Amino acid sequence: MQTDCIPFRETGYFSNLICDYLDEKETLKPFFNRFPHIENFEAQLIEKSENFDSDKRAILANALQAQYGNFEKSELTHQNIENLKHPNTFSIVTGHQLNLFTGPLYFLYKIISTINLTERLKTKHPDYEFVPVYWMATEDHDFDEINYFNFNGRKIQWNADVKGAVGRMDTKGLSAVFEVFSAQLGTTNTAKSLKKLFQKAYLEHSNLTDATRYLANELFGARGLVIVDGDDATLKRLLIPFAKKDIFEKVPFQKVSESNIALQSISEDYKIQVNPREINYFYLKDGLRERIIEENGAYLVNETDLQFSKTQLEKELEIHPERFSPNVIARPLYQEVILPNLCYIGGGGELAYWLELKSYFETLNVTFPMLLLRNSALVISKKLAAKVEKMDLRLDDLFLKQTSLINKKIRKISNIDIDFSRQKTHLEEQFKTLYDLAEQTDESFLGAVKAQEIKQKNGLDALEKRLLKAQKRKLKDQVRRITEIQNELFPNQSLQERQLNFSELYLEFGESLVSSLTQALNPLVNEFLVLRH
Repeated sequence: MQTDCIPFRETGYFSNLICDYLDEKETLKPFFNRFPHIENFEAQLIEKSENFDSDKRAILANALQAQYGNFEKSELTHQNIENLKHPNTFSIVTGHQLNLFTGPLYFLYKIISTINLTERLKTKHPDYEFVPVYWMATEDHDFDEINYFNFNGRKIQWNADVKGAVGRMDTKGLSAVFEVFSAQLGTTNTAKSLKKLFQKAYLEHSNLTDATRYLANELFGARGLVIVDGDDATLKRLLIPFAKKDIFEKVPFQKVSESNIALQSISEDYKIQVNPREINYFYLKDGLRERIIEENGAYLVNETDLQFSKTQLEKELEIHPERFSPNVIARPLYQEVILPNLCYIGGGGELAYWLELKSYFETLNVTFPMLLLRNSALVISKKLAAKVEKMDLRLDDLFLKQTSLINKKIRKISNIDIDFSRQKTHLEEQFKTLYDLAEQTDESFLGAVKAQEIKQKNGLDALEKRLLKAQKRKLKDQVRRITEIQNELFPNQSLQERQLNFSELYLEFGESLVSSLTQALNPLVNEFLVLRH
């Protein structure tokens, strides 16, 4: 693949907060530990090694062996799990929901970014081992967010009446989804491979956690990916003291609230991604994941009749830690408590809420990880790249809003000048004379002069818009081709990676898709990638 780069800020798809973070803006430095430059990892290695003991490593490795159970592991994945027992081994982590058939395309970008970073770190630090980890969001309960994927502009959806953590959901009913998807794929060899992958993942596993583990393992197991399920009683036992700090002392509520105020004081453009609750844990059982709420000294489970005193809830936490499910604020802490982790790789929205958490981690003496924005990419086929070139479109033009793109192109290719900037400048110069005259004679006329200037400028704007509209009609073929190109590259006028499922690219690339993307993606480039193949 041929690779081009565009600064994230220039794409128009990333928040000011994330762009300022990538620029390492001085005012944001209190909200992150170290920026993920390759030379900064050595200090992170030292800090994490001093704050992560061997007992946790043994518990983690044993839990992972149990989670994989009868799953077939690659030799590299097996070795990575064993390596986690050793003090010279550290993880690089990304996380993602259990979206049906991986959901949007960026699922691949996240994991490939993670794997690629471990390999670069191994080259830089040959005395250490680095393990790529995919944290499955098995405890999320928003089924509507994960029950579909897009294929060729069509929504392939799993309809089911389910409650509770999505990872525990029965895969019953997915055979109907398979039939719909299969009918869309065709009969090529790559189509048959996709059918087999879906079938073995979702029709031969009884719950969504196992189905997702199988799928991710098939796609990335050969590269040594280790897949973690946080819905694990053994691992959650390590979370108990931190859960108590949350539930009974409200530590994250206080610290994250303070951080949010501090972030917003820097810039009004910084949107707060998540707000902490007084208690950031759900009560979790099969078919149930509801918030824990304190009322008048009693602890209630929302939307149920369950109620605990403080003593009873502490006992419940000690005996059944698996029944306590961290929310979006507490889950990152859980991850860093149980993993020897150096860096979290996520999208812009994820990094935005991680930036809220640093003081909370510091208060609990948990090392805050480095934060790396995952690779983002636009994949353009040779055929479409030829169309872009023929239309004389710049790559950065493609990221413009469609109206702006069309207007810019029409102005460029039109045989008449549609830009009235010179006329507006000339008009302003004429009115300067009128303003001077009004001030010398009667200043009461200044308002009338100003009103007339605005009226005439508005008239020029209206004429410019009418002329542009007329040229669009005249050049309607070019408008249509530009629109078709951008709609194909930006489905629903959104980033391709947020709309397409990997299966569409798989039909083009076949089994070489992952290796091709692996060669093209660079996790440390810190720019948006345009990949032409």
